[in-house]
Amino acid sequence: MPGDLTHVTPVHIVGAGPAGLATAAALRARGIRSVVLEKGAEAGTSWQGHYDRLHLHTTRALSGLPGLPIPRSYGRWVARDDVLRYLRAYAEHHELEIVTGVEVTRVDRAPDGGGWVLRATGGRVLNSPTVVIATGHNHTPHLPQWPGLDTYGGTVLHASEYRNAAPFAGQDVLVVGTGNTGTEIAVDLTEGDAKRVRIAVRTLPHIVRRTTLGWPAQRNGIMVRRLPVRFVDRVAARLDRMSTPDLGEYGLPRPASGLYTRVLEGAIPVQDVGFIRAVQSRRVLPVPSVHSFAKDRVILGDGTEITPDVVIAATGYRRGLEPLVGHLDALDAHGAPRAHGARTLPDAPGLHFTGYTNPISGMLREIALDAERIARTVTRSRRA
Repeated sequence: MPGDLTHVTPVHIVGAGPAGLATAAALRARGIRSVVLEKGAEAGTSWQGHYDRLHLHTTRALSGLPGLPIPRSYGRWVARDDVLRYLRAYAEHHELEIVTGVEVTRVDRAPDGGGWVLRATGGRVLNSPTVVIATGHNHTPHLPQWPGLDTYGGTVLHASEYRNAAPFAGQDVLVVGTGNTGTEIAVDLTEGDAKRVRIAVRTLPHIVRRTTLGWPAQRNGIMVRRLPVRFVDRVAARLDRMSTPDLGEYGLPRPASGLYTRVLEGAIPVQDVGFIRAVQSRRVLPVPSVHSFAKDRVILGDGTEITPDVVIAATGYRRGLEPLVGHLDALDAHGAPRAHGARTLPDAPGLHFTGYTNPISGMLREIALDAERIARTVTRSRRA
């Protein structure tokens, strides 16, 4: 382990999720002190908000962070609670310096141009030559402003508020969104005795088997990530026809767009954890996308009107970086960092972002790689 780093000007890391912890550990391994600032009560707090049945869609072996593998006893597909246990054990193992209950609200350039000023709750003002923003890809729940939503008298929840199916037993539920979260919640509801489960489809999903003959889909993602997009699209289409049934008769035909093309647009394939079987057995009923709401009903894209007891919007998240760094010209038109990982913008040296992509090769795997790259870059800059 490195020696005493107490009196060294630290790198400040915003967020004690996987990306922030991994970067702090990689820096510490190189003798560079960091302080992780976390608005929650402890490391990994954001993971507590995920639904109960969640498991990683990436394998245990390919999801560990630098310097400490995930225990084999957690199984191949690590459960949410075990992810939390791992993150907290990780912070303890690496003796990371984490300050909880502190929310960084704004990052500014230092007046002398030689670093960064962080403004945080409690009137804190912190200075550092290097700042790593790691507040998370799924930071701010996004609820579309459908026409009529403000006058709707029914119950609408964002998926971030969903924990398990128990409160919805015997109810008619509409899930909006066919990503991994929406499809998994839909399956969970059917297993929890919801009276009826419909899922509103705006964009047809690519559905892949989590494993094929023991081979995880994640390894395919790693293998093809650097290959030509059109080639991967063609190969993926052939594998799709071989491994998954055509759900067209149930309202979910195969997408016309290529799988990897969609990935580069930000749409990760849906890993099947029971969704295909639930659709085939008509326990989950695909319906057109939501068009609007009225006082007591939901109006779908084809004009159909339905009256579910509950609407659960699995409509994604926003990164929520605008208040923090939006004034620095560090974000693109979609609110994503213009530079990521070890790379920084020419007019923002020492300002790093990590954990804001969702690659086909697995988010945790790329977070681990990014942490090492950032640590190497910071080490070189401090030696210069």
